[in-house]
Amino acid sequence: MTILPPDPDLTALHVALARLRNERGWTFDELASRSGLARRTLIDLEHGRTTGSVTTWHALAHTFDVPIEHLLGALCDDHTPPGTPDS
Repeated sequence: MTILPPDPDLTALHVALARLRNERGWTFDELASRSGLARRTLIDLEHGRTTGSVTTWHALAHTFDVPIEHLLGALCDDHTPPGTPDS
């Protein structure tokens, strides 16, 4: 029997990006300039039109000066993350 992991909470990931950008008062243009990512990529990430690559999320974590777990941890917001005592 195969046990599949729960689906990642992609909405929470997009919300985490929007929250960080809004907390800093950055426009998409400013985030693009700071991160080196395309403005269109950032808009598509925040609006859920794309999930992005690990490289993209890594660049964003550095841009916001947060651990990558701060961003990617949102993927488990609707379930118990692996490796926790409840899993």
